[in-house]
Amino acid sequence: MSIFGAMYTGVTGMAANSQALGIISDNIANANTVGYKETSAQFATLVAQPATQTRYTTGGVQSLPRAMVDQQGLLQSAASPTDLGISGNGFFVVNTQSDSTAGGGTTMFTRAGSFRPDSDGYLVNSAGYYLMGWPTGADGSLPPNVTNLSSLVPIDVSSLTGTAEPTSSIALKANLQSTQTALDTTATPYAAGDMASGALEPQFANNIQVYDSQGGTHDLTMGFVKTGANTWNVEIYGGAGELDTTAQPNGLVASGTLVFGADGTLQSSSTLPSTLNVTWGASSGLGSQSIKLNYGSAGHTDGITQYASPSSVISSTIDGAVFGGISSVEVGKDGAVTAIFENGARRQVATIPLATFVNPNGLQAQSGNAYVVTAESGALSLQQPGSGGAGTIQSSSLESSTVDLAQEFANLITTQRAYSANSRVITTANDMLDDVIRIIR
Repeated sequence: MSIFGAMYTGVTGMAANSQALGIISDNIANANTVGYKETSAQFATLVAQPATQTRYTTGGVQSLPRAMVDQQGLLQSAASPTDLGISGNGFFVVNTQSDSTAGGGTTMFTRAGSFRPDSDGYLVNSAGYYLMGWPTGADGSLPPNVTNLSSLVPIDVSSLTGTAEPTSSIALKANLQSTQTALDTTATPYAAGDMASGALEPQFANNIQVYDSQGGTHDLTMGFVKTGANTWNVEIYGGAGELDTTAQPNGLVASGTLVFGADGTLQSSSTLPSTLNVTWGASSGLGSQSIKLNYGSAGHTDGITQYASPSSVISSTIDGAVFGGISSVEVGKDGAVTAIFENGARRQVATIPLATFVNPNGLQAQSGNAYVVTAESGALSLQQPGSGGAGTIQSSSLESSTVDLAQEFANLITTQRAYSANSRVITTANDMLDDVIRIIR
């Protein structure tokens, strides 16, 4: 009987709008949840039996939740460098346990990037999920099998201890006075090492402070003596007692000649080595240290020159630093996690990957604004941010909820009206049944 069918249809309408109300209430409740993705209620018809030209069979309606997981939220600036937002496709990989290898934990995916170090130093978001990343070598290299989730480890900033940065390069820009009187080698014979031993006073000298592998500082001296037209002999030597005297008699690290052209620039015939091999004294406990020396290129004025102005150092760039504890952590757009130490040294310690899916709307939502893989979501792919279709990571940013409150309140009104209208269908059908029953009275 169509009256009963109409009543059942009204029940399905009330049930569908009840579920829609629940979806709207969730959206409104999460209007300020970081990385929350709006869910919409999609209505679909229920047909019990197809209609014919002479008969209509009532069916009903159902509401189906449709996740809008692939919708990009607005990125807003945040105070902490470990507040991370994603611009484009992808999800952070998180785990419910800090030690995912010992009992597993559950791997999930989220765009809620408000990460902070916990009491053990692990980066966790507001839901308590641990951020996972690839461990990175000192040279920035990644693990061999980066496509597997097993290659990921929780990012632990407490394991980053202080570090000393040994000097590995020296770049010197200086001028040697072209009018300097050349040494009379006939009256004063010159041999390599005379400046290092103190037998010969350099006509110009410059001290360079370098750092060893333990953060200690040492002074090296570059001594210059003009031995002919446009020709200077150079010695690089260290202080007494600091260097191994067997490998470096009198502390002489390196020696050679600098030959200049008529235009005052270096010539290719210069023999000063471009690499210094420093061997520290055995009592220091230090190993040998290789330092690249950049004193300019032939035919250019980018290093040591010879002009008439007085000999002087214009600039020197020396890397390395003394021991220092970690002061901050920064995350690059490519997911590189870099530790910055108090001494100014920087070291990449991890890389945060992004997980992409064929159909992100097919992911199944979990508590804590996270998702797990389903058959509908398609294959998982781990990508370095900015490559393979993955978005980029924005440090000191958080992704806002995609909920539009104005639209949700409008949906709230229409849902309430639809619910009331369906209830009127039921009461009307009930009145019609009363009329049928009164016929026999």
